[in-house]
Amino acid sequence: EVRLVESGGGLVQPGGSLRLSCAASGFSFRWYALRWVRQAPGKDVEWVSTINSGGGSTNYADSVKGRFTISRDNAKNMLYLQMNSLKPEDTAVYYCAKITEGPSGQGTQVTVSS
Repeated sequence: EVRLVESGGGLVQPGGSLRLSCAASGFSFRWYALRWVRQAPGKDVEWVSTINSGGGSTNYADSVKGRFTISRDNAKNMLYLQMNSLKPEDTAVYYCAKITEGPSGQGTQVTVSS
């Protein structure tokens, strides 16, 4: 069974940082490109970032470029999203997923507010 479990969200003030984690199991993690997506209340799912299977190639949405960093540890089957200089508009539930599939986990809530 494929499982992707997100964690690390929370409440943070504008300008703060969070590091999200995604623990994967049930598939050959190191073979798959992965992505982070997010969904704010009342809005569609928005793509945030993608990383290739080896971790050497990354892409970011313009809205997070320069502030977020995606990374992975294939030895630990872990995906990460380092989020710096957070803004209120980053508030959303964040999900990890294979690039060919939609989110399947519970996500982790990120709230940026003073």
